[in-house]
Amino acid sequence: MKKILLLLIIIFAFLLRFYRLGDYPALNADEAAIGYNAYSLIQTGKDEHGNAWPISFQSFNDYKPGLYFYLVLPFVKVMGLNEWSVRLPNALLGVATVYLIYLLIKELGFKNSSEIAAFMLAISPWHIHFSRGGWEVNTATFFITLGVYLFIKGLKKPVFWYFSALALGLSLYTYHAARVVVPLLGFCLLLIYRKDVKKHLGQLLFAMLFSLILLLPLAKDILSPAGISRVSGVGLFSDPGPFNRTNEQRGEHADFQGNISKILHNKVVNYGLAFIENWGEHYRGEFLFLTGDDIQRDKVPETGQMYLFDILFIAAGLMYLLQNFNKSTKLIFCWVAIAPIAAAFTFQSPHALRSHNMVIPLVIISALGLINLLNWLKSTLPMWIYIATSGVVLILIILNFSRYAHMYWVHMAKEYPYSSQYGVKELVSYLQDNSQKYNKIIVTDRYDQPYVLFLFYLKYPPEKFQNSHILTARDNYGFSTVRDFDKYHFETIDFDKVRPENPNSLIVGTKEEIPKEANIVKKIYGSNGYEYFDLVAN
Repeated sequence: MKKILLLLIIIFAFLLRFYRLGDYPALNADEAAIGYNAYSLIQTGKDEHGNAWPISFQSFNDYKPGLYFYLVLPFVKVMGLNEWSVRLPNALLGVATVYLIYLLIKELGFKNSSEIAAFMLAISPWHIHFSRGGWEVNTATFFITLGVYLFIKGLKKPVFWYFSALALGLSLYTYHAARVVVPLLGFCLLLIYRKDVKKHLGQLLFAMLFSLILLLPLAKDILSPAGISRVSGVGLFSDPGPFNRTNEQRGEHADFQGNISKILHNKVVNYGLAFIENWGEHYRGEFLFLTGDDIQRDKVPETGQMYLFDILFIAAGLMYLLQNFNKSTKLIFCWVAIAPIAAAFTFQSPHALRSHNMVIPLVIISALGLINLLNWLKSTLPMWIYIATSGVVLILIILNFSRYAHMYWVHMAKEYPYSSQYGVKELVSYLQDNSQKYNKIIVTDRYDQPYVLFLFYLKYPPEKFQNSHILTARDNYGFSTVRDFDKYHFETIDFDKVRPENPNSLIVGTKEEIPKEANIVKKIYGSNGYEYFDLVAN
C-alpha cells in the first residue's frame, strides 16, 4: 500500500512539473542563454562567445557555472533547440528530488514521515516554481540532497561516501550558492557524525581526496575573473550602504577620528550587521508564508515560499525535534541555518533562488510536524473527533494547494507580465516571415537581453554569431549585452531619433515607445494576452 502511495505521489509531482512545461511560463533570457550555448557547443565545440568547452559560461558577461549547460546539451541534440529541451532535465531532477526526500527522511530515522515529506515537496510552491524552468539552482538542490543522503548511507557502507563526494562536488559546478552552502554543510556532517566517521576514517580520507581532485578545475575557475565577476556584481560588499552608514555614524561623534568611533563604527561591524539582517530575512513569516520573494520572476502572486498551513506544521515539527534531540535533529537544524547564508552574502535579501535548498529541511520539519500532530490528536481525542480533525487538516491542505495552483496558472502571467519574456517568441515568429522586407530591424531592449532570445528562436548559426558580435561594457550590475547581429539592432527606442536615421527599417518598440499616430503595421501579443510590441515600417 505504501509503495502504491509513493508511486501516486511521484506521478502527481511529475504532472505538476511537466504540464505545459514547454510554454508556461514564457522562456526567459537565462534559459535562452543555456539552450543557445548548448546548441553552439553541439554545432561548433564553442560557446556563443567562442570559448571552447568552458567550465563557466560567459553569459551577458556574467559567468555561470556550466554543469546545467552540459546536462541540457544531449536534450538539445536529440530534441532540437526549444523550450522543452532546456527545461526537461531540471523538471526530471525536480521529480527525482521528491523521491530523494522520501529516501533521506527514512535514512534519518523518521520512516513514518517519509511519504508525507515526499507529498509536501511534490506540492511545494518553492520547489514547483524552480522545477518548471531551466533553473540551475533546482539541479544544485537535487545534488545537495543526494550528497547528504549518500553521506548518511555511507555511515553504514563507506563506499557511498565516494558517491556523496561526487554529488556534492557536482552541485558546486551547477550553481554559485552551492559553493558557500556545501562546504558548511559538509563540515556539519563531519562534526555531527564524527564518532561514526572515526570508525572508517581511512575510507573518508580517500573520499575527501577524491573530492579534492574533482574540484581542482573549479578552484582555478573560482579564482579567475570568471569566478570573481559574479561576487563583484551582486555581493554584499558591492552595496555601499553599510560603508556610508559607517561614515555617517562616525560623523555623529565629536571626535570622528577617535579610537572609540573607529572601534564601534567600522566596515566589519556594519557589513556584519547587514549580513545577519539578510540572513534573518529568510526566516520572516512574510517571506515564507505570505508574499515570497520580492523579485517577480521568483514568485507567485499572494503566495509565500511555503503554504499557510506550514506555519502550524513547522511549529509542531520544531517542538517534536527539540523533544527528540539527536544527530538527525542536529543535521536538520544545521541545514536550515546554513541554507540562506549564500543569499545573505548578497545585497538582495530574502532571495528565494539563492536560498532554494532551504526547502528541503523546511519540508522535512513540516512533514514531521504534521505526522506527529496527527499522532498526538489520535492518542488524545475520541476517535470521531480525531477523524473530523484530520478531515479539517486535509481540507486545509487542499484549499491552500488549490489556491496556489489557481494563482500560478491563472494570475501569475497576468499580474507579473514582465516576469518572463512574454511576446518575444511571437515577435520572432512574425519577423521570420517578414524580415526580408527590411534592410534593418531595430528592436527595443526594454525587456531583458532580447538578443539571446532572438538567437534561440531563430536558431541563428553559432559560428556566424561568434565571429561577428561585440559585447557592450558592463553596466552598474556587472552585466553586458549585444547590440547587433545580422540585420538586428537592439536599443532603447527614441522614435523621433531612430526613425529618420534608419530608412527602410522595421522599428519594434513597446507601446510606450511608439507614438499612437505612427503607422503601426503589427501589434504583438504574448501568450498571456498582453500587448508587448508595436511594429512600425519605416
